[in-house]
Amino acid sequence: MFRYIDIRSYFNRVGFAFRALTSPNFRKFFYGQIVSLMGTYIQNLALGWLIYRLTNSPFLLGVIGFAGQIPSLFLTPIAGVYADRVNRRMVLIGSQALSMVMAFTLAILYLADVIQIWQIVLIAVVNGIALAFDTPFRHAFLLEMVGERDLLQNAIALNSTLINSARFIGPTIGGFIIAWVGEGWCFVINGFSFMAVIASLLSMRVKPLNVHHHKGSILQELAEGLRYSYRNKTIRYLLLLISAIGFIGLPFQVFMPVFARDILHGNSQLLGFLTGSLGAGALVGAFYLASRKSIRSLPRIILFSSIVFGVGLFIFSLSTITALSLTVIFFTGFGMIVQFAATNTLLQHIVDEDKRGRVVALYGLSFMGITPLGSLLLGSISPSIGVRITLAVSGLLCLVAVILFSRKYRIIEKVVDAVESR
Repeated sequence: MFRYIDIRSYFNRVGFAFRALTSPNFRKFFYGQIVSLMGTYIQNLALGWLIYRLTNSPFLLGVIGFAGQIPSLFLTPIAGVYADRVNRRMVLIGSQALSMVMAFTLAILYLADVIQIWQIVLIAVVNGIALAFDTPFRHAFLLEMVGERDLLQNAIALNSTLINSARFIGPTIGGFIIAWVGEGWCFVINGFSFMAVIASLLSMRVKPLNVHHHKGSILQELAEGLRYSYRNKTIRYLLLLISAIGFIGLPFQVFMPVFARDILHGNSQLLGFLTGSLGAGALVGAFYLASRKSIRSLPRIILFSSIVFGVGLFIFSLSTITALSLTVIFFTGFGMIVQFAATNTLLQHIVDEDKRGRVVALYGLSFMGITPLGSLLLGSISPSIGVRITLAVSGLLCLVAVILFSRKYRIIEKVVDAVESR
């Protein structure tokens, strides 16, 4: 009898974790994104391996990471203003279509055996432009998709679950594809995968919520969003923490090929396993958030997961044992996704609707626009002191940022308690 109740409770909890899928629009998006993101992570792994195989340069890995994300530094805040003005669904369709064209372009250049580093950098910049618009529009569009604010927290967590399912599975598949037929076919697969999410967006029927009336020019509204985010202490402290982590912590991902080949003495399959282990930890973290009912404990969760990320990054950077590296990178992925997804959830519950696009743009800027600056910085430092020491220092600096954030922890808790009590 007791066993039956336990099993039923377990399946009820699993069902609760996927409650946002009761929304037809979000369900279409979710399934389309599964296919598309799988292709994206297959391509990301193949691109990193191709660059390192052609150049043997950790610095150029940092350059490509910089080129792919630096457009976000300039364009994401502007995209946030437009996300409060225009039809979010149509912009998302356009950004996905542009990324699809870039994937097929990479495939053609590779299969024609004419691919060069400058071409990869240029394509990375164009993809970065698409991503600069995609991220704030996608996050702001979530409430329109699910249609109910009560489902928003779960939709954000499921979106992270889906991203990290692809991060877990895609690189492992990509590693085998590279070993079997080479990097070019990874780009072909990614190109076709975009068709799934474009089809899901085209088939949606949504009532636009962004009815914000223009009060001034783009720059005036951008300044308004910045002032609003700065004056709201909760938003300010959350954005400062993830900006610091995004600058000094997240760039570690561009150095994964160096760890796979030169430090752990593996091949493209080991790179796939490392990236997959990172994604597996992130997936567990995202599912953990999806199963939660309340936002009340999120400040504590953000604090704890930030510590896990910093400690994990420090240990991973110094490890020369494959089994230990795979284990530690799992927990690093867990801490990474939990702190960012939990922060996104809090921001979306606190923000005023007419400023949603601009605030989520600043959230996206923290890991898209700022991370490439960190990638370039760490990429330029690593030849002098080594990749391992560079990332060890990064892990320690992340922990310093967490200590500073912990001093403002109670302020955020009080605001969240007030929001939850409404």
